Amino acid sequence: MAALVIRTCIGCRKRACAAQLVRVATVTRGGAMFAVPDVARRLPGRGAWLHSDLSCLALAERRRVFGRALGCIGPIDIGPIQEHYATQHVVTQHG
Repeated sequence: MAALVIRTCIGCRKRACAAQLVRVATVTRGGAMFAVPDVARRLPGRGAWLHSDLSCLALAERRRVFGRALGCIGPIDIGPIQEHYATQHVVTQHG
């Protein structure tokens, strides 16, 4: 039997099963660092976790935690995450 994997959302700071969260990782393109949703959970490196909830994304943005959570120094573009949340059917409140 597989163990239940618990992670902490970087937005609301609540703990949840990893299956209920979106993994976020970093990629570098053209010298710029981007935070991207890792839906397949296969990108290398340090990851961070977010609920599929617009309020958690807003909290993480307001608190500017992406760089710290992903272990990045310098500016990080979160545009790909914002696009992912805009195009997906995300919930507006989690329980």
